[in-house]
This record gives sequence, structure tokens and C-alpha cells, in this order.
Amino acid sequence: MKSLVTSWQVWAFASAGFAALTAIFAKIGVENVNSDFATFIRTLVILFLAGGILWFGGQWQPLASISMRSYLFLMLSGMATGASWLCYFRALQLGDAARVAPVDKLSVVFVAVLGALLLGETLSLLNWLGVLLIAGGAVLVALKA
Repeated sequence: MKSLVTSWQVWAFASAGFAALTAIFAKIGVENVNSDFATFIRTLVILFLAGGILWFGGQWQPLASISMRSYLFLMLSGMATGASWLCYFRALQLGDAARVAPVDKLSVVFVAVLGALLLGETLSLLNWLGVLLIAGGAVLVALKA
């Protein structure tokens, strides 16, 4: 049996749980705070948390051991993350967390499409049905009834 520590499913489920807490905590936190400044505070917390994990886990890596290609794509990923967080916090400031978070999770749909187009990943018909259901569910939750 696969160890829980090495199971991507366990880590993905934990990520979803923490993402849910992120939405709730952020919605409360952006009250009376500029959403961009709130994103800055969040980023500082993440920087210190990630740094602490690396430090105490002895996982620091020489900067020269990372390829230029990896640096490029990690920087692009960081810029996309920053843009996503800025947009997410602004959306939370303006809308209900219960509606903002599902629309934000349309990223799952975008990843499936981009993964297929840009990375050559393949999904079965059943997988694509799931992607369509995620898209439809996000739209239905976002609607103001």
C-alpha cells in the first residue's frame, strides 16, 4: 500500500482543505483592508512559512543547482500566482466567498484544457465529463438565484 506521505491524492485533498480555509479566512481578513495590501501580508506569511519549512527540514538547495529553464518557469509561475492572488482577494472583497471560490476553481478546467493542449496530457472521456461537470457546477454556484 502506498504511503500516505507519498500519495498525491492525500496532498491534493489537503490542498483543497487549506484552500477552503484560505477563502474563509481571507474573506474575513479583507474586511476594511485594501485587497492588494492584504495579498502582500499573505505573501509575507507564506514566505516565512516556506522558508521555515526549508530551514528546519534541511531542504535548502544551492541556487546554482537549478537550471535556467526551471528558474524561468518558476518565475512565470510566481507571477501568475501573484496575479491570481491579487484577483482572488479583490473578488473576495467584492463578492461572497461561497461564490468566489467555485469560480476561482475553474482553474481546474483551465488546467485540464491547457494540460492537454500544451503538455500533451491525455484525459479519458470520463475525465472530460468530470471537467465539464466542474465547469457547470462552478457556474451554477456563482449564479445569484
